[in-house]
Amino acid sequence: MTATTTATTTATEAATKADGRPDFASASLPRHLVRGALGFGSLALAVVLLPYAWPVGLALVPAGLLALRGCPMCWAIGLAQTISRGRLQRSCEDGRCSLNVARPA
Repeated sequence: MTATTTATTTATEAATKADGRPDFASASLPRHLVRGALGFGSLALAVVLLPYAWPVGLALVPAGLLALRGCPMCWAIGLAQTISRGRLQRSCEDGRCSLNVARPA
């Protein structure tokens, strides 16, 4: 198992809803965007630093993956979940599921 797979698996196991579905959303959109900036910034800086200071660049890779909660796709899924949280409601009837706009309480 590679480091990326291990990080993704660990992030997926840690971030699950009560019903067992993965949840990568943050508490707020600004917090999620800061996590993305830190994660993508760390990964980009790691690539830039590899020829000059490879130990520092290598140390930035796990930090970037941790900030993204495993991988860039996990972050993107979390962005969609953060934006749609409270706005969409999933309902299943007779084996058919649909997404509806949530009604205000």
